[in-house]
Amino acid sequence: MVTGQKNVFSCAANFLRGRKCVFCGSFKISKTSRGYIRCRNKSCGKQKSLKRVRTEIAIVQGFYQQQPAYRLSHDFCLDYKTITRVYQKLREAIYHVAELEGGRLNGDVEMDESYFGGRRKGKRGRGAAGKNIVFGLLERDGKVYTRVVEHVSKEELMTIIRKKTRKGSVYYTDTFRSYNSLKRLGKHHTVSHTKGLVDKRTKNHINGIEGFWSFAKHILYNYRGVSKYHFPMYLKEVEYRFNHRNDNLFKLFISIYFGYVSP
Repeated sequence: MVTGQKNVFSCAANFLRGRKCVFCGSFKISKTSRGYIRCRNKSCGKQKSLKRVRTEIAIVQGFYQQQPAYRLSHDFCLDYKTITRVYQKLREAIYHVAELEGGRLNGDVEMDESYFGGRRKGKRGRGAAGKNIVFGLLERDGKVYTRVVEHVSKEELMTIIRKKTRKGSVYYTDTFRSYNSLKRLGKHHTVSHTKGLVDKRTKNHINGIEGFWSFAKHILYNYRGVSKYHFPMYLKEVEYRFNHRNDNLFKLFISIYFGYVSP
């Protein structure tokens, strides 16, 4: 197992010792002569190899610590293909869980677009060629919601805003023209980045969503390039990590993996 903080990883101890069911959390466990652990909870009744449980928990722990698959494979002599398969299936599950959790944002909502990946040369900023365009909405002191978009047109952005925010919210954006219709949904405050990050007169800002972009790019940098096809799942992983930054993420990843992925 990868070493880590005791208070974070102590939740795995009972799983690793075969004392607790990884599927339902029940302590009604029996061990078979073939090295399997069987849940005696009537609503569960599943069984799994204890050796496989330990391997999968080690991989999920590596995922939690943002360990690249090749490094985890090298350091702990685990099969690289097995690690990448677990990582991929876990990201797919996180994507669906994050979408299910994503209710409508309310109150003070900051919005912005950002660009990930692509070539270094060529256009920069809005319309950058070859980059993943991401639209983000952040409720102050709350959660963030992200979506990969094809364009930053008024129609596309306003469709997402209407779906993911409650009417009457207070919106904070930069001066990009696609946001001009926001006054129809609620109060709309703008910040001109040419004059600084915070408007000196009104004190308006979108530092919350800007901070999330920095958080996301710091995490995604560890993966050294993500294909356009897989990028939405990596993005939702970052969103989920941010929204649950004050929770026991490792325990949540364990619950997601054994609840949605592992047979």
